[in-house]
Amino acid sequence: MKTNILYFFYFLFVITACENKESSEMSNNLINETSPYLLQHAYNPVDWNPWNSKYLEKAKKENKLVVISVGYSACHWCHVMERESFEDTVVAKLMNEKYISIKVDREERPDVDNVYMNAVQLMTGSGGWPLNVVTLPDGRPIWGGTYFSKDQWINALDQISKLYEKDPGRLISYADQLEEGVKSLDIIELNKSKANFNLDIMKEYLNNWSKKFDLEYGGLAGMPKFMMPNNLHFLLKYSYQTNNTEIQDFVNLTLKKMAFGGVYDQIGGGFSRYSVDNKWHIPHFEKMLYDNAQLVSLYSDAYKATKNELYRKVVYKTIDFVNSELKDESGGYYSSLDADSKTINGALEEGAFYVWTAEELKDTLKDDYTVFSNYYNINPYGYWEDDNYVLIRSEDAQKIATIHNLSVLELEQIIKNCNSKLIKVRNKRGKPRLDDKILTSWNGLMIKGFVDSYKAFNKPEFLNSAIDNAEFIVKNLYSEDGQLLRNYKNGKSNINGYLEDYSAIISGFLSLHEVTLDEKWLKYSKQLTEYVYKHFYNEKTKMFYFTSDLDEKLLSRTVEFRDDVIPSSNSIMANNLFLLSHYFDNQDYLETAIKMLNNVSPEIDPYPNGFSNWLDLMLKISDSFYEVAIVGEDAVSKTIEINKSFKPNKLIIGSLNDSDLPLLKNRYVNNDTFIYVCVKKACKLPVKTSEEALDLLN
Repeated sequence: MKTNILYFFYFLFVITACENKESSEMSNNLINETSPYLLQHAYNPVDWNPWNSKYLEKAKKENKLVVISVGYSACHWCHVMERESFEDTVVAKLMNEKYISIKVDREERPDVDNVYMNAVQLMTGSGGWPLNVVTLPDGRPIWGGTYFSKDQWINALDQISKLYEKDPGRLISYADQLEEGVKSLDIIELNKSKANFNLDIMKEYLNNWSKKFDLEYGGLAGMPKFMMPNNLHFLLKYSYQTNNTEIQDFVNLTLKKMAFGGVYDQIGGGFSRYSVDNKWHIPHFEKMLYDNAQLVSLYSDAYKATKNELYRKVVYKTIDFVNSELKDESGGYYSSLDADSKTINGALEEGAFYVWTAEELKDTLKDDYTVFSNYYNINPYGYWEDDNYVLIRSEDAQKIATIHNLSVLELEQIIKNCNSKLIKVRNKRGKPRLDDKILTSWNGLMIKGFVDSYKAFNKPEFLNSAIDNAEFIVKNLYSEDGQLLRNYKNGKSNINGYLEDYSAIISGFLSLHEVTLDEKWLKYSKQLTEYVYKHFYNEKTKMFYFTSDLDEKLLSRTVEFRDDVIPSSNSIMANNLFLLSHYFDNQDYLETAIKMLNNVSPEIDPYPNGFSNWLDLMLKISDSFYEVAIVGEDAVSKTIEINKSFKPNKLIIGSLNDSDLPLLKNRYVNNDTFIYVCVKKACKLPVKTSEEALDLLN
């Protein structure tokens, strides 16, 4: 099948013939959407439609092929293709006459994106965004790829439409074959062999994984470099739990290099999506909420493990960025900042907001320029292109301070003053465009980020942000029967939640209980879990579908299980079930989590870094996992003290008074506070101080 499809793909591009025609005037049906990405295309001459089954019905009625174009607001190459093709009247004429055209925001509709990304990866061996697919009138794909130049796009669409007119059977045959392939990609069979997880097996996985480590700059060898927060978070937990100093050193090297790199905004805080080079220098400048949420969690835990002051600064500046640039007054958080921004000449250009020329820096910083230029490498190491520099550190502050006969404190004050001046200059530039839709799953990650930062630093504002965010979800995106909605903008939510929304919110709510000891977050989590079982669970495979049984049927009902930049929805859910089994003494939850892990375990060995969140669950199951129950009037203060220590193999449950929860029942004593440390359904004698409890965890 793949050979035939690739031949067809080649065939379309070797034929070059296109007749220019004037654009027909057709209305654009994106104008009433709320997605910023869709609204960016609302005034294209292409007759775009939002994803809706009625447009496939229209395609069937008119016997037209369909163009499905998928992207997102912060995507640089999506903007390039829009300018080159979708704003072009010749392209629009062809698309409007021969096709029904549908635009999809992949962040709002990851279900649609998953299906057509799988198809393109089958056809071409790779994928990315923009994602452009041609389908039959029924939505079954027949051709696709990512970015196309104007000429490539015109030639392909012209030849496909002619072929459909002359020989539709050929395209239908391709669609049949490709449909089979797409449906086979995410099949996970029930693993009937006995589950066997232990630290020795995990050690083998880590030995294979470590061969891919970049021991000079951190992360995985090669480029581009994605930060992959969950990979690093698992490695952090594993290395400290097993006292593996080599992996500890690797994780800390990576965290330092990322924090020193241009991928981290040295002036304004926050991380870009990835680095195009191997030293974390030149970012793809878009800033995503999901990256920054997970990196706040990661650096907070790394601070707890090491007390490295660099990590604290990264967390504080990243939270400042998120709160200043992405926070809605309602308490929810927006999705992203664009990679592109306007230059002084008014042209959209990638990274324009963030880069500096040496002359700009000299004019702004005056006498401090020399120190600043050494600190941030305004030299060949920090050079990008077109006389522009992206700030990157390569030396510790102590070394730079010594070179300039300064103390570290004096150096840091100079850099702080320089950064303040540059922020003022930068804020006069055209700012990157904001994608101001609020996505439930990404906000769940942010709730957990705030909670983890509060655990590490005990800053009340971090906890308040987490609570405000969670209350926003409950108020606007949660219904009493446990259903979640996916999106929110201008008071509107119109998409049913996906598994990733439920799993991320449950995870965030469970973490909130660990710092507030408010039982309502556990109750919400349990209600959401029961809803997921009812509407997403596959009883035969013991896995969860990505979409609810209430959603429209697509070409394939996917099962997301491979961890990526965001952990897979099934792996987050399995970890949630493991924790909930302890909180509610629910053996069914535990058995489901173990069966899910057992199902994916055969996939882990060749590619362990693609299953890091599953390995996190395996670590919980393989090593001692502690329940810390804290009951009494001082329970919150005891919780704060325990949370400051890096002990990933535990959960905390607590109450200020009587509770019927299994781990708390009959443990309240008036006018006193006790801490119970339990493992494998056995509890040690209660203690009164956090120091004693931490000793028991050791």
